[in-house]
Amino acid sequence: MMKKIFLLQTILIMFLAWSCTENKNNQELKPGTPASVQVSAERLNRIDSMIIQSIEDKWIAGAVGFIARDGKIIYNRAFGESDLENGTPMQTDAIFRIASQTKAIASIGLMMLFEEGKFLLDDPVSKYIPEFANPQVIDKYNPADTSFTTVPASREITIRDLFTHTSGIDYALIGSPMMNAVYSKAGIMGGFGNDKITIGDDIRLLGKQPLVHQPGERFTYGLNVDVIGYLVEILSGQKLDQFLKTRLFDPLGMEDTWFYLPEDKHQRLVKVNTEDQNRTVVPMPDQEIVNYPLTNGVYFSGGAGLSSTTKDYAIFLQMLLNKGVYKGKRLLASRTVELITSNQIGDLNVGKDKFGLGFEITTEAGQAVLGISEGSFAWGGYFGTTYWADPEERLVCLLFMQQVPLSHGEIQNKFKAMVYQALDD
Repeated sequence: MMKKIFLLQTILIMFLAWSCTENKNNQELKPGTPASVQVSAERLNRIDSMIIQSIEDKWIAGAVGFIARDGKIIYNRAFGESDLENGTPMQTDAIFRIASQTKAIASIGLMMLFEEGKFLLDDPVSKYIPEFANPQVIDKYNPADTSFTTVPASREITIRDLFTHTSGIDYALIGSPMMNAVYSKAGIMGGFGNDKITIGDDIRLLGKQPLVHQPGERFTYGLNVDVIGYLVEILSGQKLDQFLKTRLFDPLGMEDTWFYLPEDKHQRLVKVNTEDQNRTVVPMPDQEIVNYPLTNGVYFSGGAGLSSTTKDYAIFLQMLLNKGVYKGKRLLASRTVELITSNQIGDLNVGKDKFGLGFEITTEAGQAVLGISEGSFAWGGYFGTTYWADPEERLVCLLFMQQVPLSHGEIQNKFKAMVYQALDD
């Protein structure tokens, strides 16, 4: 009899453990109280004071902060103004240009095709885009006339190199002066949006250009994920915007994430600001150059083209914290998420951290900087947006602003540190 009771108890314990794991891995973002997830409401209010002070000091015009723990939204607050000239109050559903936060989404899109057996990570890019065959590396460069000589690359660029920014591809416009000149001469756009050419036009040109270093030699932030976006189009047979909409945005309910915004969402797009000589926030004088989300473009930049809200992007991150599941729908396998969020650059470093397949990965040394847990995955965007997801503390955190330059980057770091000082367990 005792053996039967013991067996029943063991089965019950195993069932409860399984049930807790299932619930943990299928959390849907819903409003909750800080106390329900062991966070101090009083300490969260310190974040308000920091952001409000930054606005009063005229460092920024406005911001939206978002924090969720265990799937409970415990902080979703808007501050300041979304339009500095007109004094329009910022709203929590404001739409921001998320720029390089597009990279993680495009990377996840390609990993969905990886799960379908469409490619292997160490396939050469030239297998799918012939223009990348026989790569060359710049040997000598003359800045006077932008001429250069090259040597053959030691090997082909792989798709893994693209995910990890170790291919030797640099950025157009915002990259090194040398590669800015090389790409400009070749006519490579590398922009956020365009209504005249497609991403395929740009990437085929890019494939014919020299690399700034040997593949795998070091981390160089560049147009790698724009190539990934084009690979999504080639391997899926769909344009990048349609693939992401049908495979990610619609299943997740990300209704406010677009390359080019529908007209009924135009008024929610936050204006971009800049700074004067005193590092004080002022309206950007020429909004036309940043109004690409309001156009009808055909250039779907996998590296920078999307606009979104904090809530939409938080859903995307929660799906990854859930090991690929959201609202009962499995978008990625658990093992694939582990692959994406593991160190993929070996002994190379990104500051104190590592890089996975589309994300910066916090290391033990990186944890010591602000307190973000080892194993967290993160990145940000050119216009002042930042995010991270922390598997250890079950956190999804975002702070969105719209300003270039944002010389007071300490706002983002203070936000990161202040999330952890509010934890009450």
